[in-house]
Amino acid sequence: MKRWLRHHHYAFMMAVRRLSSQPFSSLSNMLVISMTLAIPILAASILISAQPVARQIAVSPEVTLFLKPDAPTGTAQQIVKRLQANYATQIQSVRITPRDQAYNELKKDPSWATALAAIPGNPLPDAVVVTLNQQADLTHSASALVHEWQKWNEVDLVQHDSAWVQRLEAILSFLRVGLGMLAAVVALVVLATVFNTVRLQALTQREEIAVARLVGATEAFVRLPFLYLGALTGIISGLASVALAALALLPLNSALARLASSYGTQLALQLPDALSLTLAVIVVAILAALAARWSVTRNTRF
Repeated sequence: MKRWLRHHHYAFMMAVRRLSSQPFSSLSNMLVISMTLAIPILAASILISAQPVARQIAVSPEVTLFLKPDAPTGTAQQIVKRLQANYATQIQSVRITPRDQAYNELKKDPSWATALAAIPGNPLPDAVVVTLNQQADLTHSASALVHEWQKWNEVDLVQHDSAWVQRLEAILSFLRVGLGMLAAVVALVVLATVFNTVRLQALTQREEIAVARLVGATEAFVRLPFLYLGALTGIISGLASVALAALALLPLNSALARLASSYGTQLALQLPDALSLTLAVIVVAILAALAARWSVTRNTRF
């Protein structure tokens, strides 16, 4: 056990010595990796901050049926009965918004009061608001119902009020796929950078490695310092990327706070949780160690 610990201690100190022997080159490589890693961290922060906003929006879509202005009195009640009789399995609830009620609510809004005062009478129609049940293919079924109800003689316009919510979910899904592809590209950058770094180190010490093998050094003894070199590069770069992402969020959140305050709300971007960031750093360290092993095996053959 002591021999194993001495071996790893020697390999770790050798890796630290190799990093410190070429500080400019080491820092340059770490800076490239950390800046590359900071991009998906920022993208993940945007996704994490956007998901609660999407969840706060009602996902049960509401469809509003606006009746024709000349529709007879009682038409809205007839449509409600027709909906409840023919679409009971697809409808969660139905309510009527009388034209007089909608008109009075608009008059309470100062931005609408002046415009409505210039219009004689009540230009608003009666409306029937339908809340649909959750189902597997909600977007397709809602679109089919909207197309069907639009053909009714008493209906002037059918508005799918929450279609934009479905678009928001589609955008978030697209961003998740894009984040996965970006993470794959970042992994390739880490592999390529560490591979090239270890390759230069291995070529520089090629003769030293050859002598060590001649006197009985095992492949594990030769490779282990380079594995530590790659892992240390990955860990330091990963931690630096988290720090860079946190610094980048400061001006972004400042600008976002000003934008959100203009809409009377609060919104801020947040880094992923500590566990996710820790796992990301560990994955980067493992990828860097694998790249180092591949590089030293490939470039120290005689």
